[in-house]
Order: sequence, then structure tokens, then C-alpha cells
Amino acid sequence: MKRSATILLILSMVLAACGGTGADTTTASTGTTAATTTTEAETTTTAAAEPELGTADNPIQVLFVPSVEAEVIVSGGEVMKTALEDATGLVFEVSVPTSYAATIEEMCAAPDRTMGFIPGLGYVLASNLCGVDVAFKAVRFGYDVYWAQFLVQRDSDIDSLDDLAGLSWAYPDPGSTSGYMVPLLELQDAGIEAGATVEAGGHPQAALAVYRGDADFATTFYSPPLLPEGNWSEGDEPDIPADLVPECAVTPDDELWCGDYRVLDARASARAEAPDIVQQVRILSITQGIPNDTLAFGPDFPAEVRAQIEEALLAFAETPEWEDSIGNQDFYGWTGISPAEDAEYDGLRTIVDLVGISLDNI
Repeated sequence: MKRSATILLILSMVLAACGGTGADTTTASTGTTAATTTTEAETTTTAAAEPELGTADNPIQVLFVPSVEAEVIVSGGEVMKTALEDATGLVFEVSVPTSYAATIEEMCAAPDRTMGFIPGLGYVLASNLCGVDVAFKAVRFGYDVYWAQFLVQRDSDIDSLDDLAGLSWAYPDPGSTSGYMVPLLELQDAGIEAGATVEAGGHPQAALAVYRGDADFATTFYSPPLLPEGNWSEGDEPDIPADLVPECAVTPDDELWCGDYRVLDARASARAEAPDIVQQVRILSITQGIPNDTLAFGPDFPAEVRAQIEEALLAFAETPEWEDSIGNQDFYGWTGISPAEDAEYDGLRTIVDLVGISLDNI
């Protein structure tokens, strides 16, 4: 019996030891499983995180409306891209969407990483649609507004807007402020309805449509000529003096001059294809002043990054490279930039409401 008691005692000690080992193993195993699960969750969260804005994996998108030749915009945009990257250490990507509407749609689709160079009325549409916010407006030779112009063949008998009724009309793009929307409002206010329309694809192309006889009149942006003395003022004759028209020619510096007057309106952008365009195409009239084009940011663009870019752009505008970029007259012709406020574009909001313009119908 003593032997049996001893055996039972030994068995109970072994079972107790085995039971303890089993409990410890279970606990350790559970702990390991929990740790593994946590690690997997952390890994999943990290993998889903957005790459930091301004890196190669998430570059800042710089959008330009296609108002002039895309090749000119892309090459000039790359100059700006390099300057901004050198100044900020951020990574940018330049693109030219297929239309004004496409530019606005891209800004609203990527509100936290886009900046766009868009005309005033396009800015209003973008602001109304998703809250795109203006930062700067263009300055061109001291003017922070610009105008639209009506162009006709120089030897035509068209003397006033009334004479345009029923005639064919070439314009750059239905989303263009100066090329279409403001002239449309002026025609509507005057009770004038044009005939056939030609969507030319850009301001120089619209001017060339009149030059080549593909349209009776065109509407494009107007920038005053550089005068030999003083500055042009609203109310002055918009075109080159008639006695200087025969002298108009492209200089070795690739600029369009008429005597001491330098042409800066859309006709100058067509000088390569038509060096005699001023001799063949005249300005019938110009419209009221329009707030200049904008640089605007997507509504969710990070404030700190935006401030960096704004500072870099102001510095870039003071460098010679600016003239190889957006300051080039074949690009957008911005000779500088100045801060802009949203309220400055309220007049264009009125046009949007009166004409009933939206992304759906431009």
C-alpha cells in the first residue's frame, strides 16, 4: 500500500506538471497569435497610406489650359517645373488637358494635389463646382485685366457688330473667357446671332481662320500694343495706326512690330504661319475689361505646401527663365503675377449666371 501511495503521488505530480505546461503553451501560443494579428493589421494600414505629396510617387499636378500650341505649353511648363523643383525640393508633373472643361474636371477630381493656370471664367466654373481657390492673377505689361477682340478681314465691309449677324464665327474653345464667353454675352446683349461656328482649338488658330477665309470673323484675347511712348489706355484705338500697317513684319528677334508699335494680341501668336496677318486681319472692336487669368489650387491642397509654391513662383517671376516659360508671348504672355482674391471674379460669376454656362454645355 505504501508503494501504491507513492506511485499515485508521483502520477499526480506528473499530471500536474503536464497540465501546467499545457496551460503555459496555450497562453504563449495565444500571445504569439495576437502579436501576429497586430503586425498584419499594422502592415495593412501602412500599405494603404497615400505617398507624401510632392514626391515621385505622388507629384504635384500642374495643369495648363490648351489655349495655345500644346508643344509650346509643355516646353515652357518644363522650365517652370525645373524652377519650382529647385526652389522647393518638391516633385511636379506638367500636363495639358484636352480642353478647358477637362482642366477643371481634373482639378476637382484631385482636389488635394492639383494647381491650374486657368482663365478667369474657367476659374469661376471651377470655384462654383468644387471650391477651387485663386492665388494669383496674371499681369501683362502692367495690366491686370485683358479684353476680347473681334477680328475681321481688313478689306471686308464689316464696320460694326451689327454687321456680324448671320456670319460665320471662329472661336478658340467654348470654355474660353475672352475667346467665346464674353463675346457671346456681348453679341446676345446686342441681339446679334452669328451663323455657322468654327471651334478653332486656340486663339492663334481662330485668328488664322479669318486670315485664311475659313470664317467671317473671330474672337480672341486682346492685349494692347506696346507704344513708342506712354501706355495704351482703355478707350484708345485698339489697333495699329493705319499708316503703320504696311510696315508690320516679324523681326529677327521673332517679334511682330509695326514701326514703333509691337503687336501683342492674338494675331502676334499666329505670326509664324502668317507674318502678314496684321495687313490681312484687323480689329473690329474690343469688349469690356476681363479679370486676368489665374493660378488656382485645388480646394484641399495642403496650406503649407501651397505657401512654398507661392513663394517660389513669386521669385521665379523675377528671373530671366520666366520669359522662357509662361512669360513667353507664344505661351500665355504673363509678364508678372500679383495676388488675387476670389471676389475679383464676381463679375464673371454674373456672366456665368446670365449666359447659363456650365461644364455640361461648354
